Amino acid sequence: MGAKLVITSIIITAVVFAVAWMGDQTGSELYGLPLMTAMALGIFGVQWIGLIHARLFETEHYFDLVGSLTYITVTVFALQQAAEIGLRQQIIAGVVIVWAARLGPFLFRRIQKAGEDRRFRKIKLSTPRFLLTWTLQGTWVFLTAGAALAAIMTSNTAPLGTMFYVGAAMWVLGFAVEVIADSQKSAFKADPANENKFITTGIWARAQHPNYFGEILLWAGVAVMALPSLSGSAMIFLISPVFVAVLLTRISGVPLLRKTAGARWGDDPEYQAYLKNTPLLIPRIF
Repeated sequence: MGAKLVITSIIITAVVFAVAWMGDQTGSELYGLPLMTAMALGIFGVQWIGLIHARLFETEHYFDLVGSLTYITVTVFALQQAAEIGLRQQIIAGVVIVWAARLGPFLFRRIQKAGEDRRFRKIKLSTPRFLLTWTLQGTWVFLTAGAALAAIMTSNTAPLGTMFYVGAAMWVLGFAVEVIADSQKSAFKADPANENKFITTGIWARAQHPNYFGEILLWAGVAVMALPSLSGSAMIFLISPVFVAVLLTRISGVPLLRKTAGARWGDDPEYQAYLKNTPLLIPRIF
């Protein structure tokens, strides 16, 4: 089992490097590697260093914080490597940094308050599992931010147009939904009267996972803002919102929460009614 997990980590890393190499249109190199490939290597390197610390101390407390700091670092690095920094590049870099600066500390504080991230109870006791988890975080960072990084470093400084403003509106709406959902759930959990209850109020009455909807929408917005700056093989980085959607709905988000919630409230008629009558992702308006 351990060997399979290690091999899976290697394959995932190789796929990300292939995407980085295929989509690189910067024409620049860093330490003899195409720039995007070097950035991917740096992203994975940071995660693997985090893995060593986390495994030694059997802790997951800094996992999300490391991921968010990696987003900020690689975005700032992309700005430094940009041939020309126009308004599009500045705004795209800004929204990525704002998103990461909000999400990382929020998740870190949540884990500190809870004392643990229950997802890691078994994972952190196995080096191969932990390796795969940290490798997946590196994959998440690069593939999610890929369109933004490519657009920031492109020499194509096309003027802002309708598509950019549509993407910006998508990001603002998605970010707002995510922040509101996170704030409402945090307030719900902070109330002792809600212990062992599931949230069905506020925006959570309109969707089961509104925070994930916001996350997917804001990264789709980044991709739309970046699109006019991308061409040829760099279009591969438009996989960003698709990757986020698959990750949250099929791999790490919804499935894990469904499993945990099912174990706690699976026999609760009110919970079953909530699942049946509430949209999974997109909040209903009426």
